[in-house]
Amino acid sequence: MGNSGSAVKVCTDHQGGINWLSLSPDGQRLLTGSEDGTARLWSTADSQCHGHFQGHESYITFCHLENEAAFTCSADHTIRKWDVMTGQCLAIYRGHTSIVNRILVAKDYLFSGSYDRTARCWSVDKEKQIQEFRGHRNCVLTLAHYSSRDVLEDEEEEEEEEKVSRDLLVTGSTDCTVKVWWVSSGRCYQTLLGHTGAVLCLILDAPNRELFSGSTDYTIRTWNIVTGEQLKVFKEHQGSVICLELVNRHLYSGSADRTVKCWLVDTGERIQTYKAHKHSVSTLKYHAGILFTGSGDACARAFNSRSGVLQKIFRGHKFIINCIQVHNELLYTASHDGTLRIWDIRGICKRNKWRLKKERSAQGRSSQKGSLSRLFNNKVGCMVQQENGE
Repeated sequence: MGNSGSAVKVCTDHQGGINWLSLSPDGQRLLTGSEDGTARLWSTADSQCHGHFQGHESYITFCHLENEAAFTCSADHTIRKWDVMTGQCLAIYRGHTSIVNRILVAKDYLFSGSYDRTARCWSVDKEKQIQEFRGHRNCVLTLAHYSSRDVLEDEEEEEEEEKVSRDLLVTGSTDCTVKVWWVSSGRCYQTLLGHTGAVLCLILDAPNRELFSGSTDYTIRTWNIVTGEQLKVFKEHQGSVICLELVNRHLYSGSADRTVKCWLVDTGERIQTYKAHKHSVSTLKYHAGILFTGSGDACARAFNSRSGVLQKIFRGHKFIINCIQVHNELLYTASHDGTLRIWDIRGICKRNKWRLKKERSAQGRSSQKGSLSRLFNNKVGCMVQQENGE
């Protein structure tokens, strides 16, 4: 059983549920997007609110934070770009005809997915739509991006027009499909068929040419993103697969069945199940050998990722935890109750480092013992051979 933890700080500035939490690449700031139609900027140094972004005409569904700019998308059908230092709205991206539920920033591109069944590509620096990706028969829920330079050899690229820009967008939809698109032309490169339910989450491993998709059909599927071939189906969940995390060829999946499972990507074997949740697992984050989870039961939890042992329960939220982040041995949890809570995880991290050190030491002794045993056996073998005159 895990010990209960108390938050070191509770931020109550929002007047509505927090739908997403984003950490800047330099780790200095956090951005929260809320049902109250505003986003707030927080410093990780003092946990204070240093920015309040107002302008959306409906609730914010998702947000993304860069070092100098923040991006929010909303049920008002728009995306906004904000100056982190001044709080000024720098751009409004208009074109979607329904709720924009996901955005992704890559290079100079801003990608968006909407309930209007399209994904779109925008220039980050201009309020200009570059491309529209049309072909899904229902909502676009999740996005991923990669460059074909990461996965394709030159001879594999047949279309001359695509060599101008080798970026590809991956979209997952409630129409049960995953689609891969050329960004430059908007042409669909692959349609990945196999799921029988809505695709809720995607995670990409470009160096290994693999894409992972989680669905309401209770499965996770692995795809070759060059050929479109379905490689494996992970089938042990008893509920929708809501979130995915990939670390060192280990895939972690959170589900509506109240569990997280860990899979070996290379074999498809399920090697661990993390229990104790009383509701759906809504979000995951791996950090230094610890698996942090957020749940519909309003609790966050910390598990030893290897043993599956529950190390701590973080209680205090009143509703579902929608997103978590970890930075400088602090855990940040954002909830539909409108609060951002900050938890000290130094004790857990310290214990886990001690365990890992102890395990490595034991493995080293075991290896050394094995080497000495082999050396002893070799010596005995030589002595026997000498006595027998061999």
